[in-house]
Amino acid sequence: MASWEQSSARLLRALRLDSVRSKMLVFAVLATLIPSLSTAWVSYSANKRSLTEKIAGELTSVSAQTAREMDLWTKERFYDLNVFAGSYEVTENLDRIQRAGRASPAAAAYRRLTDYLNSVRERFADYAELLVLDPAGHIVATTAKQDHRVRLPPDWLRALREHNTLLGDAYHDDAAGAGVVVFAVPIYVTRGRLIGALTAKVRLRAVGDELRRFAAGAAADVSLLDADGRLIAGSRADTARFLKPVVDDRTLHQLAARDGVAVDYRGVSGDPAVGTLKPVPSLPWTVLAAVPALEAYRQIRHLRNVTLLIVAALLVGVGLLGYVLGLLITRPLDRLTEGAARVAAGDLAVDLPVVGGGELGYLTEVFNDMVTRLRGGRRELERLSATDDLTGLYNRRHLTDILAGEVRRSRRLGHSFALFMADVDHFKEYNDAHGHLAGDAALTCVAGILRECTRDVDCAARYGGEEFVVLLPETDAAGGVEIAERIRARLAADELIVGQLTLSIGVTEFPDGGDTSEALVASADAALYQAKHQGRNRVVRAAPRTVARRREG
Repeated sequence: MASWEQSSARLLRALRLDSVRSKMLVFAVLATLIPSLSTAWVSYSANKRSLTEKIAGELTSVSAQTAREMDLWTKERFYDLNVFAGSYEVTENLDRIQRAGRASPAAAAYRRLTDYLNSVRERFADYAELLVLDPAGHIVATTAKQDHRVRLPPDWLRALREHNTLLGDAYHDDAAGAGVVVFAVPIYVTRGRLIGALTAKVRLRAVGDELRRFAAGAAADVSLLDADGRLIAGSRADTARFLKPVVDDRTLHQLAARDGVAVDYRGVSGDPAVGTLKPVPSLPWTVLAAVPALEAYRQIRHLRNVTLLIVAALLVGVGLLGYVLGLLITRPLDRLTEGAARVAAGDLAVDLPVVGGGELGYLTEVFNDMVTRLRGGRRELERLSATDDLTGLYNRRHLTDILAGEVRRSRRLGHSFALFMADVDHFKEYNDAHGHLAGDAALTCVAGILRECTRDVDCAARYGGEEFVVLLPETDAAGGVEIAERIRARLAADELIVGQLTLSIGVTEFPDGGDTSEALVASADAALYQAKHQGRNRVVRAAPRTVARRREG
């Protein structure tokens, strides 16, 4: 055999693919699985790549458009505030208030300034509050019924001078009962003198409305985030998430580094999502357009599941076809293999059906004939190994095995059984006087009497020479004595040896006579010796071990 054949045979044995049927089945499965999975993987990869590009394009478009719109929205707010801040009602009245202090002209100016702010606020529902601040940050006038602090950065005045606009941080305003963001523009008078700032607390609910308008028709969730990744507003109203982190710092940096590219990530809640991040121009805000991964890849998952289902159906169909073909082709060989294995394991109750003709049919017939011959030979060997050649009773070795098993059974069930040992009296003199043939006939006669006087469940054995042992399951000592007496009387009346041979029998009981097979045989042997000593031709019951020990003590 070539080396490659040996290597292939070893490999197939290691994989347990020795049989013809297993080789056919594996070939059919591989022939189906390899091209199907290859095609499915190529199709899945191409579709996922196409879908990812589509999702990325949609999310990038939504985030970019939203960022531009938010930039325009903030610029509109600043433009409106600049228009209001340049109004004569604001500049002149604020200047009069600062010049007059607490004099009566200041009171009139304060009243006109407050009325103007209220009239503006009534026209703009987004404004939670309009305020006029002096350069020190003190509230000069407000639309609120009570003065409330406005949250501004520490360097708000410098930023206002440099940029002419100021956008504060988003926070929850208790007076407005909602999230707000502060817009502020400077108030100048003649010669560019800064006398204060017009500030508006704009409700972030308006931002959410804008985001919902931008995201209309898209499956994405559009969120406006601050520089720390906390939610300012979103297209899906959820006040509980206000100023809560939407993504962690690592994911925020990853999204920011891949501007305009869809990124798979996990949100703070742990749910997988796909999103893009786009900064709002000139503002410390970013727009996150995201869609849940389950929703984004729903189509590709459906395609994958359908593909796997088709492949599984193909595998089942091809597997069944290969299995059926294997049965038709290799079934006779399998039967012969299984039959040979059973025979090798010692099971000779094998009779294979002869199906069809040809070489396999002839081989099956020869195999059945061989098993039949082996079965007959084994029965004869078993009989010879367990029985005595002369008497046909069980031999001593078989009796020892049966006795040990009965001891275990009776000990487990808490039952008793009887055992007696019989010895033919004066057998040596009889054998010497009549010859060995007559002696063998006498022993055969004793064996026949033992078989006649015992049950099928009892075990009668030739223990050695002219000694016999009988095991009586589920029988007490009294029952054993009764059966022994019957056997003794039956032998004494036998026509062949009447008046010439008698039996001396010693009877014992488990567990009184001993709790092991050796102890029981010794107890019966001691009782037999006592019967011999008392004159032979009698049955003696062994004394229980407890009584014997009491007497010894």
